[in-house]
Amino acid sequence: MIANIERKITERDLINEAKLAGKIPELMRGIIRRQVIEQQVRKAGISPTTADLQQAADKFRLVNKLESAAATQKWLAERFLSVDDFEEMVTQELISQQLARYLFGDRVEQFFYQNLVEYTSAIIYEVILEDRNLAMELFYSLQEGDLSFADVAYQYIPNPELRRRGGYIGKVGRKQLRPEISATIFAAKPPQLLAPIVTAVGVHLIQVEEIVEPRLDDDLRQQILMEMFDLWLADAIAAYPQCPIEI
Repeated sequence: MIANIERKITERDLINEAKLAGKIPELMRGIIRRQVIEQQVRKAGISPTTADLQQAADKFRLVNKLESAAATQKWLAERFLSVDDFEEMVTQELISQQLARYLFGDRVEQFFYQNLVEYTSAIIYEVILEDRNLAMELFYSLQEGDLSFADVAYQYIPNPELRRRGGYIGKVGRKQLRPEISATIFAAKPPQLLAPIVTAVGVHLIQVEEIVEPRLDDDLRQQILMEMFDLWLADAIAAYPQCPIEI
């Protein structure tokens, strides 16, 4: 039988638990990240308007499916957050985005074209096998038309959802793929069935359906902007003076 906890959990308890769980370095990085951003925001003279904050709060609720005041209160209570904490979270996210635009907004297009190959994607089907000989046998059967890729997927994919999709993985970028697979996929002439590729995971049978050339739309522009910001922020945090802390 579990004994009732009679005393309240204090801030000291939380700090001690974080220490014992090895979370202090992670928390320190979070604090330094916030300090670096706030320092740069002040230097840049960035000051969000009330309308900006309201729009950011509405977007936050939408993304987290907080469709009512009651849902928002429940979400906050589960995380031991107050309304003021919520406003601070939204503000931190907003000023990070505004700082990213301030620092890199006019450099996204150049970065995109310099790294065009990294944003090319492929639409693929995949089955992963354990036996290379079986993979070669299935490869030749697929080439001869004795089997379809869906037939192979139905028989050899254990995951029910992926099996129902016939091994359809969808659109993948280079960064999502293992290096030994990526080079072969992006050298393909779709639609093309690739010869089995052996990796530490298994033997991959891959059908490359299409190579999708990148287009700098709003979503990709935002992705690149935040990638550039994250790289800059990692360097800024690494160079930040490590102050002693009192615990």
